[in-house]
Amino acid sequence: MFDIDKKLYPFSYKYYNTEYGKIHYIDEGEGEIILFVHGTPSWSFEYRHYIKNLSKKYRCIAIDHLGFGKSDKPIDFEGTPENHNQNLVNFINDLNLKIINLVVHDFGGVIGLPYAIDNIDNINKIVIFNTWLWETKNDKEVIKIDKLINSRLGKFLYLNLNFSPKVLLKKGFHNKSKLTKEIHQSYILPFANKNSRKHLYDIAKSLMGSSNWYESYWKKADILNNKEIILIWGSKDEFINEKHLVKWKSKLTTNKIHQLKCGHFVQEECPQESLEIIEKFLESNQ
Repeated sequence: MFDIDKKLYPFSYKYYNTEYGKIHYIDEGEGEIILFVHGTPSWSFEYRHYIKNLSKKYRCIAIDHLGFGKSDKPIDFEGTPENHNQNLVNFINDLNLKIINLVVHDFGGVIGLPYAIDNIDNINKIVIFNTWLWETKNDKEVIKIDKLINSRLGKFLYLNLNFSPKVLLKKGFHNKSKLTKEIHQSYILPFANKNSRKHLYDIAKSLMGSSNWYESYWKKADILNNKEIILIWGSKDEFINEKHLVKWKSKLTTNKIHQLKCGHFVQEECPQESLEIIEKFLESNQ
């Protein structure tokens, strides 16, 4: 298990057992629950600024999906969004988490939002960062990406060269100065060898491979409008961009939309500004 600077990530480690291995999570503070769900190639580390501050008033819980962060990296676990979602459902039920404020980003959206759709009465408010929840198999850009990922070159890049955290994560930053060497290493370290990168590759293949799963929930996503929702959007994101935001606007009735001049990782590039937006949102009454 890799070490992380306690000044950056000053939390106690907790573990939840699944049939495939242990899921690492952090559980800080008391009060209303905020559940943070990360995407790829990240882990709970991306939410550290929020948890340090919000845990003074709230109970902040952030998991590392199996295969990510400090969780186990079992070879026999198929790391699709569907399977990560089932782990999340089991985690929430077994910890008896009630009336959740849900925060999702990237693949965390297609993992976490299906829980909200299926269990809307257990949701209080929802914070959505750059993500999606609709079919991808007819998206020309996704088709190109999927073709590369499923090629011999794509597999080599992901498994042998650790391409996702080393290259793609960096590309996700608009302001590259925000990605210091120390922070970048904190995203690279969880994937130290070829076997540990299997789940990065699994979820990359799921970008199009789980298209029907996404669409099945998109058709039911109107139910999310029963809850207060805010979108905090990195307007300079090269991956999940303006067209994705437009799609969300077509489905959600919320007028709480904040576009920040940053890339895919809003949490890293605009931590204070986005934190203040979240704080006001959680404290407000509709």
